[in-house]
Amino acid sequence: MIWYVIYLVTFVASLYALIEALRTPAAAFEIMDKQSKKLWVTLTGVATGLSALAVFFNVAIFILLCLVATLIFLLDVRPAVKGVGGGRNEGPYGPW
Repeated sequence: MIWYVIYLVTFVASLYALIEALRTPAAAFEIMDKQSKKLWVTLTGVATGLSALAVFFNVAIFILLCLVATLIFLLDVRPAVKGVGGGRNEGPYGPW
């Protein structure tokens, strides 16, 4: 049971990381001197797929690598690129 919870948390976190990687502008990664958007979308996509296998089919190959890639993105890359590009939190008259 505890392993299933770990697989589920890894899946949810990697899915969130994938969505955030897709939403972040490519220029933000370059400006903050992080790896390319393509690389992070690929890594978080693979992590999401492999962790989905663990959740739905109990195939837990590489679950630790999925968790590591997800945590690196969420704890290091996302905070660095979050404020760059100005896209999401700006209205027509500035930030809201």
